[in-house]
Amino acid sequence: MSVERKERSYVNVIKEGESVLLKGWVHEIRDLSKMKFILLRDVTGIVQCVIKDEKLLKEAHQLTLESVIEIKGQVNKAQVKAELSRKDVEVHVKELTIISKAETLPIQVNEKTITTDLPTRLDWRYLDLRKPRNLLIFKIWTFMEKAMREFWEQEGFIQIYSPKFMPSPSESGAELFSVDYFGKKAYLAQSPQFYKQMAMAAGFEKIFEIGPVFRANRSHTVRHDTEFTMIDMEMSFINSHEDVMKTEERWIHHFIKRVREEYGEEIKKVFGTEVVVPKIPFPRVTMAEAQKFVRDKGYKGPNDDLDAEGEKLLFEVIKDKFNHEFVFVKDYPWSARPFYHMRHADKPNITKSFDLIWKGTEVTTGAQREHRHDILVKQAKEKKISLELIKNYLDFFRCGCPPHGGFAISPTRFLMLMLNIKNVREATFLPRDTERLTP
Repeated sequence: MSVERKERSYVNVIKEGESVLLKGWVHEIRDLSKMKFILLRDVTGIVQCVIKDEKLLKEAHQLTLESVIEIKGQVNKAQVKAELSRKDVEVHVKELTIISKAETLPIQVNEKTITTDLPTRLDWRYLDLRKPRNLLIFKIWTFMEKAMREFWEQEGFIQIYSPKFMPSPSESGAELFSVDYFGKKAYLAQSPQFYKQMAMAAGFEKIFEIGPVFRANRSHTVRHDTEFTMIDMEMSFINSHEDVMKTEERWIHHFIKRVREEYGEEIKKVFGTEVVVPKIPFPRVTMAEAQKFVRDKGYKGPNDDLDAEGEKLLFEVIKDKFNHEFVFVKDYPWSARPFYHMRHADKPNITKSFDLIWKGTEVTTGAQREHRHDILVKQAKEKKISLELIKNYLDFFRCGCPPHGGFAISPTRFLMLMLNIKNVREATFLPRDTERLTP
C-alpha cells in the first residue's frame, strides 16, 4: 500500500510504488486519443507523467509548454519510454494544479538540437537556462569549485575577497573601465593582482580568490567578455615560477579527476566529449622553443607572444610530441610581460613567467613576482608607469615581502574547453560583452 507524500519529491529520487507530489515545468506534451503524456522537469531531471482520467484530461487541455505545475500521483514502472525522461518509472496523475501558465514562448526550451542562434538565446537567457544541457553546465561548475576547494583546504590556502574599485589600474594596457567615485577617478578591477600580492606582504602565504573582474576589451571573440569570473591563486616562499607551475598542475589534476568521477559519463552523453585527466607533470617549453615549433608550421604572428593561431599550432605539436592536452609556455620576453614580473638574474630580457595552454587555448597567465622594492620601482620606470599612480602598491614591499608568485584562470574558458562548447557565453550565467548589457 502506497503512502501519500505531502512534501515535495524530486524527479531523481522517486521510486516505484510511491505516492508523490512533484513540482516543475511542462517540458513536453503528447496527446493520444484517450490519454495525455506530460514530461515534467525539475532541477534534478525529467519524468513522464500519464493522465487518463477524463476530468483531468479536460483540465490538462489548458496546459502550455513551460507552464509551472504541481502533480500528485502514483509512481509505476514505465510502460512507454520517453526520450530525455527517466526510463524506469512514470507517474500516473491523480491531481493536477497549474501554478503559473506560460504564454507563447519566444524561444523553445525543449528543442532536441540547438537551432536558435546564440544572440537570440541570450536575449531570452532565463528561458535558455531552463534547458537541461545548460543547467548541467552550472552543476558541473559548482562541483568543479567544490573540488578546487578540496585542494585548497588540503594545502592550507586562505580565501580573500578583494575590492573591485581601485585607485589605479591593476594591469597594464588600456582595457580599463573608469568610474566616478565621489568626485575622484576610480577603476573597476581588471584582476585582484595587487591585492593578492598585498596578502603575501601581510603574511597569508597561500591565498585564493574567486570573484568578478572587468576588462574593456573590444575583442568580440568566443573567449572574450567584459565582465567575468576569475579564480586567482598566490603563494609565498617560492624558489621560482617552477614552484607555481607544480602547484597549478597538481590543482588542475585534482579537480579534473573529481569532475570526471562525478560527471564524466553525463558529460560524454550530453556534450559528446571525454574528460581526460591530465598526467603530471605537464609538458613545459620556453617561449623561444614554442616560437621555433610554430614557425616551423608556418606561423607569422608576434615574436614575443602567441596569438590564437600560435596557441593552436603549438597544441598540435605538443599533442604529437607528448600526447598531452596541456603545455606550459614559460620564460616570456620582458617586452611581453607586465612590470611586476621577475626577470632572470642572468637573462634580464626574460621573465620568470608562464602561460598554460589547454587544447590550443590559453587558460592561465602566471609568474614569479618581483618582491624587491627597488627593482620594482626600476621596472615600473622602464615600462613608463607613473610611480605616483602605483604608490600604494609599491608600499606593500617596503616592510619585508617574501618571494612569491601565482596565476589566474577563467572558469568559463575552462568549462568551454572541458565541455567542448563553442563560446564562453554559454558557460556564463548572464554574459557581458561589447554589445550586451541586458538582461
